[in-house]
Amino acid sequence: MHLGQQNPVVDGLSLKELGDSVLVELELRRKGLPFLKHVEYRIVSKCFQIPVQRRYSDFEVFHGLLLQKFIYRMVPPLPPKRILKGDREFNDSRRRGLQRFMTLVIRHPVLAGDELVSIFLSASSADVQNMLRDAYKKTGDEFLTSQMALHGKVYLPEDIQTHAATNREVIANIHSSFNKLRDVAERMAQRSRENSTDLLMFGKDLSELGSDTSDLPVNATMSKAWKTQRKSLVELSGEFGLLANKAAHQGSREEDEVVEKLNLLLEQLQSYKDLCDRHDSGVLLEHQRAFEKRSGPVATHLKYQNSFEQAESRLTQQENTIITMEMRRYFSLLCLHQETQLVFTYLPLVTSILGTFVHSQIQGHKEMGDVWGDLHPKLKDLFEISGPCNI
Repeated sequence: MHLGQQNPVVDGLSLKELGDSVLVELELRRKGLPFLKHVEYRIVSKCFQIPVQRRYSDFEVFHGLLLQKFIYRMVPPLPPKRILKGDREFNDSRRRGLQRFMTLVIRHPVLAGDELVSIFLSASSADVQNMLRDAYKKTGDEFLTSQMALHGKVYLPEDIQTHAATNREVIANIHSSFNKLRDVAERMAQRSRENSTDLLMFGKDLSELGSDTSDLPVNATMSKAWKTQRKSLVELSGEFGLLANKAAHQGSREEDEVVEKLNLLLEQLQSYKDLCDRHDSGVLLEHQRAFEKRSGPVATHLKYQNSFEQAESRLTQQENTIITMEMRRYFSLLCLHQETQLVFTYLPLVTSILGTFVHSQIQGHKEMGDVWGDLHPKLKDLFEISGPCNI
């Protein structure tokens, strides 16, 4: 389904209709000397089902052309080119960012059907960047090819500016709240990973304690019991290793199922904010400049023209520029209204994310509880061997 097939200001989209999916996988390739590697990404979309290899520079060109062609649409951000992290952590972070970028592109009702997306997801040629540039040169930006461009004003209510300002404020507040939710979810995932590290270290320390073969004093009252306990500690250390694995799995589950989905929504909301900024500083500013240029004295232009016909031609060009900018302004408002609808279409995902969050906590606590439960009788047997002991 495409925005604007019938009445472009009526929200007719549902989450199910934004259904295509795309997979981005990381591949390290060697180039030249053994220690020289470059990163490529294997991309497979449900629509094309053709695996293609892309470099980050290909994504940069693709992203830049999407911004040029769809300046009035939400174009999701790319992950940064380089951040201060270890290679493995950085590569995984960037892959996740590219996955989110492609997911938002392929699920956008307008962007998904464009030739640029088709080329990027299906062309096997190593010259994909030139193919993308050539495709853009043939059409230009969306305003030049859209059937709604000439009639944008017709579809818009008279109070569209008020609606746009209100929606922008509401979505900005939602954006802020989602940022806080994501930060909390990230901290929870981090605590699960730290819990895994602590449990693993606890088990390692138990193992070292139990593996100590130092001779005990002959006259030690509890030396015999301690020798028996010491052997049991090595066995118990394995249980803490299992607990550490469960905690690490919980951290990964929270990262993949909760944090990533919140990041997806956040990047869409950020692209909406970027779109609003472009609308304010781009189209409206150009429109204002065109009017200012038109309002200048005609005599000034006549002074530098060779004939009245040339001056009249210049005036006509200015008027055409103003008309074009006026149509672009209404087209920009129409697109902004449609993109607002798309944002609100995505927001019910919060319910799904909340359900996933609750399920992950239930599952994680159950798995950890099962292991702790198995550990308890083993400790009881150990206490019986050593005899009653109070601290």
